[in-house]
Amino acid sequence: MIRENQKYLNRLQVFLDLMVILISFLIAYYIRFYQMDDGIHALTFQQNLRPILLSMPLYLIFYNIFDIYSTRRTKPLHVELSAIAKTNILCAIFIMVGLFIFKIVDYSRKSLVLFFIINTILTMSSRLVIRLILKKYRRKGYNLKHCLIIGATDSSALFIDKVKKNKHWGYNIVGIITSPFNHHKKFKGHPIIGNTIELEKILSEKAIDIVIIGVSGADLSELRHILQACEKSGVKTQIIPYYHKYIPAKPYMDDLDGLPVIDIRHVPLDNVFKNFFKRSFDIIFALVALIITTPVLLFAAIMTKLSSPGPIIYKQERVGLNRKNFNMYKFRSMRVQTTEEERDKWTTQNDPRKTKWGSFMRKTSIDELPQFFNVLKGDMSVVGPRPERPYFVDQFKETIPRYMIKHQVRPGITGWAQVCGYRGDTSIKKRIEHDLYYIENWTFSFDLKIIILTIFKGFINKNAY
Repeated sequence: MIRENQKYLNRLQVFLDLMVILISFLIAYYIRFYQMDDGIHALTFQQNLRPILLSMPLYLIFYNIFDIYSTRRTKPLHVELSAIAKTNILCAIFIMVGLFIFKIVDYSRKSLVLFFIINTILTMSSRLVIRLILKKYRRKGYNLKHCLIIGATDSSALFIDKVKKNKHWGYNIVGIITSPFNHHKKFKGHPIIGNTIELEKILSEKAIDIVIIGVSGADLSELRHILQACEKSGVKTQIIPYYHKYIPAKPYMDDLDGLPVIDIRHVPLDNVFKNFFKRSFDIIFALVALIITTPVLLFAAIMTKLSSPGPIIYKQERVGLNRKNFNMYKFRSMRVQTTEEERDKWTTQNDPRKTKWGSFMRKTSIDELPQFFNVLKGDMSVVGPRPERPYFVDQFKETIPRYMIKHQVRPGITGWAQVCGYRGDTSIKKRIEHDLYYIENWTFSFDLKIIILTIFKGFINKNAY
């Protein structure tokens, strides 16, 4: 029943999306030619409608690519809204490029821009309304997904807690199945309605939409019988791995000639194409940045030379991709130090080694600009976890769990941790949490977001000493 409801809901959603596209066009057309009347009415309604009709299949293709039409029962709202925004941006680019390539000039550019803005707003609004309706509907006891949980374990308890916390999911826990040796009557407030030996009979008697298997490592011997009973009944089955608490990230399933292997940490940049795309963007961005900031680079070089004797560029050994050391470039902001001082000393707020010009560069991140040369060399990326000195890496890897994971990607000039405020003298643990989130959730749009945030709020660093 649930699958049938989802199928009808998806069909309704496709129809609504197409209607929203047409309504958005009509609103845009009305605003452009009746509210923004500039005396130009050379284009007909049909001429303006043509690009919109051509965009309809494109919208449906991208909505499917971004997984818009899958069940939204447990999908976070921000993920769906982000996919809608991405689809509209991509469709706008494709339509504009297509009109240019095929030299189609009989359309209003203003109405097209209005259409993309209005369509984005209306589509997001329709999704929000549907979510609110379904949420209200499920709270009243309709459209529920009836769940049977197997195993009175910590994993099962965690699942039950999340279901209670997220009532809008519409999960109704029918009962708990345990091993034959469990004599309790309840688990986490839900009745224990039988044991694994009786599973097949229970599935045939009760209307179950999904079976959640949360058995412990000690009960794995029963897993084969459980799966066979579930498959025989044709019920959808999901497994909560008993070792989930030891896996701190989203696991990724790989296939070795038919043998499933779980990679406990999926790194999107392991993909050759994605890595190549990011590297190409890094090179282009670094070249453009160096050209644009040439006057700043020259002025900073002169001021660094005048502020104190010593080299203009300061090279410091850092740990980078695959734990390999490299020399990171910065404008020298301190007086010349010994190798031992450079190796194991943090910069403090009133550090006497800093020059006045050096303090200003650190506060405004001007001292980081030479790192674009590191990007061109391939030592660094524009966006990524900030690299650290070998001395501190050796310390942190012993005291901070998962610290060394950051070296699975190129270090960056800026990063997710930095734009979230974790720069300078801030929590190393929080910094690593943000770095790991970036590594496991990398997308090109995520990089763009970090760059934009860096431009608007990341240069001035109150924690930079």
